[in-house]
Amino acid sequence: MSLRQRSASSNQPSPAEAIPTPAPAPPRSAISQALQSSANLANLLPTGTLMAFQLLTPTFTNGGSCDSTTRSLTILLLSVLAISCLLASFTDSFRTPDGLVHYGFATFKGLWLFDDPNYNADVSRKLPDLSKYRLNFVDVIHAILSCLVFGAVALRDKNVVSCLYPTPGHEIEEVLNIVPIGVGLICSLLFVIFPTRRHGIGFPVTRDS
Repeated sequence: MSLRQRSASSNQPSPAEAIPTPAPAPPRSAISQALQSSANLANLLPTGTLMAFQLLTPTFTNGGSCDSTTRSLTILLLSVLAISCLLASFTDSFRTPDGLVHYGFATFKGLWLFDDPNYNADVSRKLPDLSKYRLNFVDVIHAILSCLVFGAVALRDKNVVSCLYPTPGHEIEEVLNIVPIGVGLICSLLFVIFPTRRHGIGFPVTRDS
């Protein structure tokens, strides 16, 4: 072997040196999770409420050009959707072994099934313990946060802003640009701190454990 071949072979990296091992990903903090959640505030809302907002807002606001009638209808629409977010936070669901999904409303005693009122009377079916679905303090927090998140999403919609504030002043414009982002960030952080295991109307359903 010549001297040139030896030098060329000595300069070639070994397989261990050619493929660097990736560094382990640092653990995600609650702040980083909240920042990622604030970028997708719509994912924190029930899908039905969000779909109704996206479909009905352009019609109710007349594309952002509101008069007194359409402005009142827009306020009414936003109020109804906010109430739906509030109520959806108190709903829950479970999947039975036979594959059926049941929805109910959380109460202080347990889950009240509004889609099958005679569920508890049917002793032939294997019933889960509905008392573990009772209302708790986290549900109240999530209900309030859902309303705040919906307000933040609504105030980021150009049709809603043009309808409610057709000619905003400088101070109002600053509030509309800053407050929804701040509310979304704080609510996202609180969603991470106070997680919920409920799968209500408009949220994914998992098998009952």
